[in-house]
Amino acid sequence: MSAATRSGSRAEDVLAGLDEEQRTAAQAVTGPVCILAGAGTGKTRTITHRIAYGVHTGVYVPEQVLAVTFTARAAGELRTRLHALDVGGVQARTFHAAAMRQLRYFAPRVLGGPMPALIENKLRVVATAAARNRLTTDRTSLRDLASEIEWAKTTLATPEDYPARAKAAGRETPFEAAAVAAVYASYESAKERDGALDFEDLLLVTAYALEGHPDVARTVRDQYRHFVVDEYQDVNPLQQRLLDAWLGGRAEVCVVGDPNQTIYSFTGADPDYLLGFADRYADAEVVKLERDYRSTPQVVGLANRLIGMAPKRKGLPGLRLLGQRADGVEPRFEEHPDEPAEAAAVAKRCRALIDEGLPASEIAVLFRINAQSQVYESALADVGVPYVLRGGERFFERPEVREAVLLLRGAAAGGSEPGMLVPTVRDVLASTGWAEHRPPAGGAARDRWQSLSALVDLAVDLVEETPSLDLAGFVSHLAQRADAQHAPTVQGVTLASMHAAKGLEWDAVFVVGVVDGVLPIAQSLSRPDAVEEERRLLYVAITRAREQLTLSWSLSRNPGGKRARPRSRFLTGLAPDSGPTAPHARKTAKRPKVVLEGEAGELFERLRAWRSQAAQTQSVPAYVVFTDATLQAIAETRPANLRELSALPGIGSRKLELYGEDVLAAVTG
Repeated sequence: MSAATRSGSRAEDVLAGLDEEQRTAAQAVTGPVCILAGAGTGKTRTITHRIAYGVHTGVYVPEQVLAVTFTARAAGELRTRLHALDVGGVQARTFHAAAMRQLRYFAPRVLGGPMPALIENKLRVVATAAARNRLTTDRTSLRDLASEIEWAKTTLATPEDYPARAKAAGRETPFEAAAVAAVYASYESAKERDGALDFEDLLLVTAYALEGHPDVARTVRDQYRHFVVDEYQDVNPLQQRLLDAWLGGRAEVCVVGDPNQTIYSFTGADPDYLLGFADRYADAEVVKLERDYRSTPQVVGLANRLIGMAPKRKGLPGLRLLGQRADGVEPRFEEHPDEPAEAAAVAKRCRALIDEGLPASEIAVLFRINAQSQVYESALADVGVPYVLRGGERFFERPEVREAVLLLRGAAAGGSEPGMLVPTVRDVLASTGWAEHRPPAGGAARDRWQSLSALVDLAVDLVEETPSLDLAGFVSHLAQRADAQHAPTVQGVTLASMHAAKGLEWDAVFVVGVVDGVLPIAQSLSRPDAVEEERRLLYVAITRAREQLTLSWSLSRNPGGKRARPRSRFLTGLAPDSGPTAPHARKTAKRPKVVLEGEAGELFERLRAWRSQAAQTQSVPAYVVFTDATLQAIAETRPANLRELSALPGIGSRKLELYGEDVLAAVTG
C-alpha cells in the first residue's frame, strides 16, 4: 500500500464515528471556521479530529498548527487525543504557555537581553504599591486589588483610563477607582524598576514583539500557519490582540465556542469576538454542534427552556441542544423552609443515591458562591457522606475562618456567659473588621464577609437548639465539625461553585440556593447584561447533569426565620407555579403573555386551535396537552421531524407518541 493510500485511509478513519455536523466541521480545514459547540456535543472530539484530518490529508504540516486553550488540563487533553489519532508535532498550549515559549526565544532580539523574571504572585508587589499610595490593606483587599489590575490589563486599560473604563463596566472596586488606578500605576513602575513581567505582560510583550519587529513576525508566521482557539467565548481583548498578531492578517483560524456558556465577563472575557466572528470574516464557515450526548432529553429540555428565555443577542445564531440519550427522569424542583433544611435534604438524597450504588464521585452539589459550601459540608458530614471541595478551600481551612476560630478560642479561654453566645461571636468577628449588615465590594472581600457571616449563622442555629450553649461549647463544636470534614474525601461528592464546575459533568447534580439575590447575585441586578450572564451561569450548572438534576431553594436563611425569600426569577416558567413547590412570594404572579409575529405568530395560533380540539376530545385542560411555552418553542423552531420535535421543552416520549404526527402536520400547514 502506497503512502498516499495509507494517509487517505487514516483520514477516513478519523471521520468514522463522527455525526453529520461533527464530520462537516472536521472537513472544514481551510479558511476562517467557527464551530458553535453546545454543552455535551463533543467539542474536543471534533476539533482534534479536524486537526488529525487536516494532517492526514496533507493540508496541515503538524508543526505548523498551534491550538490554544485556557487551561493546562485542556491543552493536555488535546495532546493526548491527537496522539491517539496518530498525530504528533502539533503545538497544543495555553495562551500563556505559547507566549512564554516564543518570548523566551525572542527576548534577546526584542528586549535586549534574556527573558525577564516572571512574577507568579502579584500580592507582594501590589502590597508595596498600595503602601506607597498610603492605602491600608489586608490580604483580602490585596487580592481584590490584584484582580482589578488583572482585569485592567486583560481589557487593555491603562492606569490613566482605568477609572472611566471601570465605571463603564460597572466594576465594584475595593477602593475608589482613582486609588486603584494609582496603585496600578505604582505596580507597573515597580515591575519596570525590577525588570520583571507578570502573566499579562507575557501576552502583551509577545504581541508587541510581533507588531513592532517584522523579522520576529516573519519567523513566527512562517512557523505557524494554522490556528485553533478553544473556548473562544472566553477570549479577552489582550488575548485577541495576541491572536491577531499571530495571524498577521491571515484567515487560517478555527474558533470554537458556545455563546450560552459565556460566564467570565467579570474577568475581562468578551463574547463579542465569538458573536461577531462571521461579521469579521464574511466568508467564514459556521458549523453548529447541537446534538447533546451528555444529558437526558429531560435535562436538555430544561436547559433549552432556560436559555430560550434570554433576550436575543446580535451576531451568530443561537444554539438549541438536541438530546441524543434515552429518556430519563424529569428534573426535580424542591422548596425548603430554610437553608439547613435544604442542605439536610440534599445530603439525605446523596446518601440514598450512594446506598443505591451510585459512586459518590458521580454526584455534585453546585452553588453560586463559595460561602454557601459550609452548610453542605456540615450536612454531608452529619450523614457520613465524604465530599471533595473543588475550586476553593474547605470552609474550615479558609484563612479568615482559621483566624476567626483562633480568636474565638482565645476569647473562650477567658470565660463566657451562657445566653450570650451570639453577641459574643459577633463582637469577636467585629474585631477583624467584619460588619454584619455591610457586605463589602470586591469578590475576595465579599467571600470573606460571607464566610464570617456563616459562623454567626451557625451560632444562631445552635443557640436555638441549645439556649445555654456558651462560647467554649461553640468552639468545641467547631473543632468537631472541622475534624469530621477532614476525613479522606477523594471519592466524595463534589462541592463546587458553578464557575468551578464548567467543563465537568456528573450523573446526579444538585443545584442549590436558587434564590433571587444569590442567583442572580445581588450586585448584578442593576445591569441587565450582568443578570443575563447569571442566567448563563445557571445554564452551565444545569448542563453538568447527565441523568438526574435537582434545583432547590429555601424561603429563609435560618430555621424559624421569616419565609420571604423569592426563588430565582430564572425559575419562572420552569418550576411548577402551583402546588407544594410554588414560591410563597409569587403565588399571584401572572404568566407573561406570549407575543409572536409573522409566520411564527400564525403557526402559534394554529397550534393553539389544534390543542383546544385535542383537549376537548380527551376531556382534559388545554395545558395538559401542551403549555403555551411548548407551543411557542414549536412555533419559533418549526421542527421538521420527530427527532427535532423531541428536543423541545415539554415533549417527552409519551407526548411525542400521542401528538407528534399531528404537531408536524400543523407545522407544515
